[in-house]
Amino acid sequence: MLLKSLTRKIEKKYPLNLAEDWDNVGLIVGDFDMDVKKVLVSLEANEDVIDEAISKNIDLIVTHHPFIFGKINKINSADLKGRLIQKLIKNNVSLYSMHTNFDIAFDGLNDYFMEIMEFGNSKVLDVTKSENLYKLAVYVPHNYSDELRKVLSNSGAGHIGNYSDCTFSIEGEGQFKPLEGSNPFLGSVNDIETVNEVKIETVVPQKLLGGVISSMLDAHPYEEVAYDLYKLENKGEIFGLGRISKLDKSMTLESLSKKIKEKLNMKHIRVVGNLSTNITKVAVVTGAGSEFVKKAKRQGAEVLITGDVKYHEAQDALDIGMCIVDCGHFDTEDIFKNVMKRFLDEISEIEVIKSSVYLNPFSTI
Repeated sequence: MLLKSLTRKIEKKYPLNLAEDWDNVGLIVGDFDMDVKKVLVSLEANEDVIDEAISKNIDLIVTHHPFIFGKINKINSADLKGRLIQKLIKNNVSLYSMHTNFDIAFDGLNDYFMEIMEFGNSKVLDVTKSENLYKLAVYVPHNYSDELRKVLSNSGAGHIGNYSDCTFSIEGEGQFKPLEGSNPFLGSVNDIETVNEVKIETVVPQKLLGGVISSMLDAHPYEEVAYDLYKLENKGEIFGLGRISKLDKSMTLESLSKKIKEKLNMKHIRVVGNLSTNITKVAVVTGAGSEFVKKAKRQGAEVLITGDVKYHEAQDALDIGMCIVDCGHFDTEDIFKNVMKRFLDEISEIEVIKSSVYLNPFSTI
């Protein structure tokens, strides 16, 4: 599969525009026209991971942490990053990163963490973006209205919450006069024609707008299709960092912490708060998310599960009666390899390998 075809499939599920403004996501190093047969997935790419990719004849490395974050002024062998970029290019290995767009998107890292922990019915903790919606109104002869509704719905229009095929229709008279050079479906050139028509209204998310309109124009019997398009003030699907969930059955902070420790296969875990605290609602931010303690509490959570918590942040949480389970940055995000391999296996026949390089910089003695 060509890399550009693979990235289109990835970005349909995990759009790059969901990423935070400061982030660096997408194809970092490589050629969109290269043929991809083997992929290596890893939390990040250091020299060991790149050497692993070369030794295993990998075409593409997919990472969570961006390979290039800050500004680069030089690419030369005296600089580590420059040397690694040269090594990737010389060995024809491309590198693609998906960071906060993967954190934010549905079925991304935060949702996968919730899945592992069996926390159901989760909602977004911190909304960062909402989808723009448009109202599409199209006029069609009565006899063709049912078919056009099907085309609109099959193209993705008319989805509202848990409902599909949502449209509103009203009948009326359409009037037009075909001019010289036209090829009218109904009526004659230079004669005014009046037709019983149906106005069909439906809602379309911005990301599907081009495809819906294209399908509508292809299916419509008229040479010139009359339709209106309005941008709506009400928003569609919301996206954001973190998740929050009400537990099916309450448990103590100690029991919850032990469950997390077991599910993530961790030897040690840091906990802030009284271990006997009854937990009914949990908030999760994979990676580093201690800044969301207050927001999680305002939304009713008794505990925030995250990583990279500092001493004073822990004290501040205690002061407001909030618990924290600090699993560490690495352990909440190394699961990226599992969920990314699962996704790539679903969308392609490409061989996908999880990196065997252990990337946690910390050791516990």
